[in-house]
Amino acid sequence: MPRSEEANQVVRGEARDRILLAARRVFARRGPAATMSEVAQDAGISQGLAYRYFESKEEILATLVKQAAESGGGLSSRIERIRGTPGERLYVLVSSILEARRREPEFYQLIYQALADYKTPNDLREVMRKSGEAMEAEMKKLIVEGQATGEMAKDDPNQLLGAVLACLDGLSRAMLTLGPKEARASIPDASVVMRMLRPDPREASAR
Repeated sequence: MPRSEEANQVVRGEARDRILLAARRVFARRGPAATMSEVAQDAGISQGLAYRYFESKEEILATLVKQAAESGGGLSSRIERIRGTPGERLYVLVSSILEARRREPEFYQLIYQALADYKTPNDLREVMRKSGEAMEAEMKKLIVEGQATGEMAKDDPNQLLGAVLACLDGLSRAMLTLGPKEARASIPDASVVMRMLRPDPREASAR
């Protein structure tokens, strides 16, 4: 008995997801040198079947980058709906970012490789830029609000934001030189990062 169109859509969706998951691993290992043949082999399908779902490895990479950008933008919007003090909400945001890198270091290696590759199309760079700006804007907003509640240091909020972003960026780039297991082990807890933002207790005692 032939499958219904709905069942066929499910099968196609599962095959597409399997290809994308394999591509994450292959691109993370091989960078721009990865081939469709390697992606298909990792996914356990023929190269011809892979081409039925994606015209090229560039299309696969574009899809993965857009998924990452949409995921980042969605996280910042979800943080806005979380209850708690600004410091508590910022902790959740930083913790979520670090956990994502700990859970899928290969995926974030892929993103940094795409940013470093001059062949990455400008429209993909723009997608990643907008996603990053949304995340940074939410972080700065929480830092400023946290300064008003006394949870954050009174330094220039732009400099505080820059320190956190530099830390997160450094951790992500360091993963490029590590294996997945070592990369996961190197990601600190959010409380370690948040210490950079806490007020100096000596200032409080002096007032």
